[in-house]
Amino acid sequence: MMLAIATPFVLFTGMFILHALLPAWRVPGYIRDEKSGAPVQYRLNGFLVFLIVLVVWATELTGLPREWLWRERYWSMLGALCFAIIVVPVCVFSKPVSDAEGNPLATFWLGRKRTVLLMNVEAKMFLYIVGAGVLAVNALSGAAYHQGLHHADANPGVTLYAAMWLIFAVDYFCFERVQLYTYDLIHEKVGFKSLLGCFVIYPYLYLVPLWFIAEYPAPDFSPIASNALLISATLIFFAGWLISRGANLQKYAFKRWPEKKFLGLIEPRTLGDGDNKILCSGFWGIARHANYCGEFIMAIAMALALGYPSSPWSWVYCVFIFALFIGRQKDDDVHCALKYGEAWTSYKQQTPYRIVPGVY
Repeated sequence: MMLAIATPFVLFTGMFILHALLPAWRVPGYIRDEKSGAPVQYRLNGFLVFLIVLVVWATELTGLPREWLWRERYWSMLGALCFAIIVVPVCVFSKPVSDAEGNPLATFWLGRKRTVLLMNVEAKMFLYIVGAGVLAVNALSGAAYHQGLHHADANPGVTLYAAMWLIFAVDYFCFERVQLYTYDLIHEKVGFKSLLGCFVIYPYLYLVPLWFIAEYPAPDFSPIASNALLISATLIFFAGWLISRGANLQKYAFKRWPEKKFLGLIEPRTLGDGDNKILCSGFWGIARHANYCGEFIMAIAMALALGYPSSPWSWVYCVFIFALFIGRQKDDDVHCALKYGEAWTSYKQQTPYRIVPGVY
């Protein structure tokens, strides 16, 4: 128990040291420093950090079996929660008090600053390295546990599910710079909310469906039906990935090169003027948050991959992620209305669907 609780302290600290010391691609982001007005500089080496963690896990260099993280996930999650609580004073209360600061509990939850430097490391980027990296390793550990439990009766959908999370993480690290132009980096502050999200919710609770399905053997389907479900889930997953990644890349390209066609094909039509322009072509002419739609489709694919579509546990992540996106979309709408004014009203009229075209 104590070893499991201590695991996140060792793992997260080790990942921080790797992120701080390994060679990194240093790039400017979208956010500007409050004092100098210059773009905040970020160190990007998440893929290298993740690769080292993955190799250590896969080769069992720590002496712990590959399924150990999964077997001890509850105690490990408790350790991650304790780590988040301990880190709050460093990320929040060590920073200068804002003139507009209100309730101390709100400050604890939301944070004080959008950009927090820890030993020259930007906190948010480290948090996402931990979230994505540990999520993938926990999913793979769950698949290893399932295989050891059921052997010949193991569910291939569990392996596919873990592979989807691995692809999700690798995709994030391959396009790490794009993250610098997303909602999280631009708008959210570093507080207990973000620490809880990246240390606990992201790497542990996203996998709640597997907590239950990993205990089941392969579903009692015919080989044809089983293969059809696995292939369908895979195709749906990559369809969602194309929408999510395509939308994020289009927005990223527009932020950096506002006059260029996306992929040389999609003209960047805009509303507004000056620096406050709204992209309203391509993915962003279909839904105001097309990237959320893609991620929701990926979540549906993951639920189907597990092979038990009648189980409510398979759909827990889908429900959570859609609820999260609805709340985030509403917050973003408020921010955009203040920033863009009448241009945002026009955009909403031109693009009435918020996340899912034709539905919502």
